[in-house]
Amino acid sequence: MERMMKTKDAINEAIAQEMRRDETVIILGEDIAGGATNKGFENKSGLGGAYGVTAGLVEEFGRKRVIDTPISETAFLGMGIGAAFAGLKPIIEIMYVDFIGVCYDQLYNQAAKMFYLYGGQNPIPLVLRMPVGAGYQAGAEHSQTLYSLFASIPGLKVVTPSNAYDAKGLMLQAIKDKDPVVFLEHKRIYMMESHVPEEMEAIPFGKASIKRSGDDVTIIAVHNMVNYALEAAEKLQEKGIGVEVIDPRTISPLDLDTIIESVKKTGRVLVTDEGYPRCGLSSDIAAQVTEQAFDALKAPVKTVTPPHAHIPYLKELEKIWVPSADKIAVVAEELYNS
Repeated sequence: MERMMKTKDAINEAIAQEMRRDETVIILGEDIAGGATNKGFENKSGLGGAYGVTAGLVEEFGRKRVIDTPISETAFLGMGIGAAFAGLKPIIEIMYVDFIGVCYDQLYNQAAKMFYLYGGQNPIPLVLRMPVGAGYQAGAEHSQTLYSLFASIPGLKVVTPSNAYDAKGLMLQAIKDKDPVVFLEHKRIYMMESHVPEEMEAIPFGKASIKRSGDDVTIIAVHNMVNYALEAAEKLQEKGIGVEVIDPRTISPLDLDTIIESVKKTGRVLVTDEGYPRCGLSSDIAAQVTEQAFDALKAPVKTVTPPHAHIPYLKELEKIWVPSADKIAVVAEELYNS
């Protein structure tokens, strides 16, 4: 019988397994241990952060390895970078990706560059976990994805799992990796379940997953858009249109080989993600496909993204802002008929 697991629990299990295996792994973040110093606020199993991803870890590993931090992202990201430089393997949680602006210099000017600037003498093996994405009416300051802020920086590896199985396998790899890894967790998939083995191998970075095979249209979908793309593919199958859905799983490194192979088969490409369209991830992938497989294209590459506008708070407007399976299906059908 397959063991089904929620994505948030799969990430928790991966962290726990690596913490048992390697005593140098520690975790840092706001409210992950239930309040380290607030009298009367102690919680034996820990809050596990805003979405409960690391709940229970403090009970097993103690407060020396599961460390509650002040509300100061610059301070505790800097602490984590220093810990990595000194030989530990910190997993750092920033409560929402939107807060990265507070400490972005620490990430792109320090963590991403230290291995290079010190001539390869010291690796920086840290994992920066951040919830991303719209869908919970959290407003413009708590719902962004901001892929391009991270994927554009040399020295950072950027991970975007779309399901629980991939989330566990990619987290196992992230903790073992010697480079700083930005691990983006879409809030809408935290409660989604999929088959997750208790014992599994780490999933290597830079290896895309073909979630569905097809011969007519290639959809390259990132993060939660993978699930919408699969739903769109089902709708189009009823019309006799075969859609191949590719999940890059990591956007830096990006597995262009798998993408180009699919493009050469179908000749029609749609790219979809939840980031802003200007200077965004979908535009970048579309440009690379056009440069490397122009002769194989039967039609211009299409993108489906949110509008270049702030994320609305109102539920009805937020639903329109986020690309839907129906919108992906409409654009893919138009592409097929072009």
